[in-house]
Amino acid sequence: MDIARRDLMISAAALTLTSRAFGAGPGDRPLGYAIVGLGSYGLDVIIPQFANCAHSRLAAVVSGDPAKAKRVAADHGLPARSIYSYETFDTIRNNPDVDIVYVCLPNSMHAEYTIRAAKAGKHVMCEKPMAISVAECEAMIAACKTANRKLMIGYRCHFEPTNLEAMRLARAGAAGKIRYVRSEHGFVQRDPSKWRLKRALSGGGSLMDMGIYSLQAARYMTGEEPIAVTARESTDRRDPRFTEVEDIIDWTLEFPSGAMAGCQSMYSANQNHILLMGDAGRIELEPATRYEGNHMWQGKDGRERAVMPPPGPGKTQFAGQLDHLVQSIRTGREPIVSGEEGLRDMRIVEAIYRSVREGRTIRLDGARKGHA
Repeated sequence: MDIARRDLMISAAALTLTSRAFGAGPGDRPLGYAIVGLGSYGLDVIIPQFANCAHSRLAAVVSGDPAKAKRVAADHGLPARSIYSYETFDTIRNNPDVDIVYVCLPNSMHAEYTIRAAKAGKHVMCEKPMAISVAECEAMIAACKTANRKLMIGYRCHFEPTNLEAMRLARAGAAGKIRYVRSEHGFVQRDPSKWRLKRALSGGGSLMDMGIYSLQAARYMTGEEPIAVTARESTDRRDPRFTEVEDIIDWTLEFPSGAMAGCQSMYSANQNHILLMGDAGRIELEPATRYEGNHMWQGKDGRERAVMPPPGPGKTQFAGQLDHLVQSIRTGREPIVSGEEGLRDMRIVEAIYRSVREGRTIRLDGARKGHA
């Protein structure tokens, strides 16, 4: 396992211990987040989570809808100076209440607003996928390094108790030598007008959305980086939802140990499942990566024993994620899901799309250098 992967694959116990050991001093305040994008995720998922955070708070909102921005600010007791449009966003540099910018925008806007936030002197949390190309990911990392700001990607499952315990069990050899991982994620995307079905905004279809969960699971369950990928696509282009982006992508990853992963993403069926198989047993999660209600089992050849994970590092996976970036800022450590982690995913995503286009296996030996 390479050093970056070893550092990422910390156990649930270690992450929880770090969280408990971290605390704000008497003079420290919770760090302030500006939420960029008041769509359903930013508004309905992330903003309510500040009530569960120990070291993070909502400090500003950024939206293209002035009325919505004013309403949200009023609902959360934010002053008028904490409301920004996309045009006035750069003036956020003058707001000392804002320490971190959380980019909750369509994928194609991630790079622009991460780079602008870094130039404004703010740390950045960016939703996944990190961007729509390797080149954009590299530019985001460079901008944050130049500004000496932290960059973290919103891989919430690294703070979700069931997934953390699955990682720990896999590392501890609970299933023996890992031979195969199956990871399938999808839902029925019904509305053709959604931005995720517009290539200019999303950068792709199901792979650039639910596929990130499948890819991440294959990597964090094996603890390895893939060396090759073979992919194929199934999309009905007569369907008005899929005139621009793909529906189903199925891909196989090969790992240095000889383990393999079979992964899928889809926009025409509901699935949320991770299965790890080793020479001594299985670890299975279903649902695996939902916001709540995930379940896990262990067994020799089936669901023989339900596993109840210990508590995660936060009251919720989202609170754990938000507070982890604060920990990283205060301690000077890199987040466990830094920009480099998002870049690793995007290199593999580009190779998956290339495999579909060219109809062949793509070697990933040079992926860490930025080419497939």
